[in-house]
Amino acid sequence: MEIKVSIELNLKDKEVTEAVTKAAQNAMRDTVVEVANDAIHHSPRDTGNNMRSIMYESSGSQGTGTEGIVATTKIGGAVYGTSGYSGYLETGTRRMAARPYFKPALDLHFSLEKFVNKMKGYLK
Repeated sequence: MEIKVSIELNLKDKEVTEAVTKAAQNAMRDTVVEVANDAIHHSPRDTGNNMRSIMYESSGSQGTGTEGIVATTKIGGAVYGTSGYSGYLETGTRRMAARPYFKPALDLHFSLEKFVNKMKGYLK
């Protein structure tokens, strides 16, 4: 799953632009961490390998759990599994029923309204 947010600013004040950009980066980081933690918590756990393979990246940082730190001016994030079969668990196959855990985490933690509210919290 990849989260992309596009924000174009036409602000003439550099300080305001920097504050809004930083707020957006922090909001993205928080959202990605929430989605990753929820996906880890709800991942199918037959062996635990898939759960341990869930990683995230947010605006240039990467990690597992809650280790990510925003480090660039880009605003973006991704949560993904590196087990090699995380997609099959999410969507199923013709022989195995789907056991979604990424999409429910994304639906629970990401909406434009929630993202904007997180940004507002960083702008106060």
